[in-house]
Amino acid sequence: MTHHDDLVHSVKMPKYPTTSKPSKTQVNARASAREQIKLAARRLFALRGIDGVSVREIVEAAAQKNHGSLTYYFGTKEALVRELVADGAKLIDERRNALLDALEAKGGPKSVQDVVEALVYPSIGLAGTSNDEEDTYTRFIGLLGMSHRELFMDALEKRWNSGYLRALEHLRRLMPEMPAAAKNQRFVFMGAYLGSVLSLREAALTDRSRPHPTWSSKNTLPHFIQTITVMLGAPLQKGLFADADGNATAKARRPRAIVGSVGLILD
Repeated sequence: MTHHDDLVHSVKMPKYPTTSKPSKTQVNARASAREQIKLAARRLFALRGIDGVSVREIVEAAAQKNHGSLTYYFGTKEALVRELVADGAKLIDERRNALLDALEAKGGPKSVQDVVEALVYPSIGLAGTSNDEEDTYTRFIGLLGMSHRELFMDALEKRWNSGYLRALEHLRRLMPEMPAAAKNQRFVFMGAYLGSVLSLREAALTDRSRPHPTWSSKNTLPHFIQTITVMLGAPLQKGLFADADGNATAKARRPRAIVGSVGLILD
């Protein structure tokens, strides 16, 4: 995603339509205005959900003087939401696949922790190093997935989850022996844990009103990864997923895996 920091808060919407070829300055201004609208919308959606934010509020938060700018660039608020979902999902999926490619090229992943790292690290730092942007994607899609599940799923177009699905296949191979249904249920737990903890971390690190030593510590993410690794690798309690005679009977139905902040599983 390209950011034009020098144009932030100073973009003047050009008059449209125009029959002349736009200048380089106009093209940059349009790109910056579009990105500022997306940034403002994602911030507001992360705090209040898409139903709690109006088009006017988004435009004003993006410092756009033309109140029709969101309609011009995106058509509708729903179309903007769809683009925001896809932006983050694509980036996470590309990062995750690159990590898995590197591990597989070396004969791995060789441990559950290797895979968990490939699930966690691609999902953080999505805003890059820009001083004008902040990480809000995890909270945005978390709220969207709960309040507008079908819109969220449709926005992904059944794509952008290939890296997450690859990770699950490696986990199935590396986890302790247990019924497939038990592994699938742990994946549901893992998805909820990933999303909630990373949302808490994201919110704390974007709050500059006070220090957040737990979330800013360099040890936090490695420790978080360790706890997920332990959860996935814990031996299954005897008798779970078994009938009265001790035989595994639970169906090994796989939950639907959908990439979100980290790969949200909606069972």
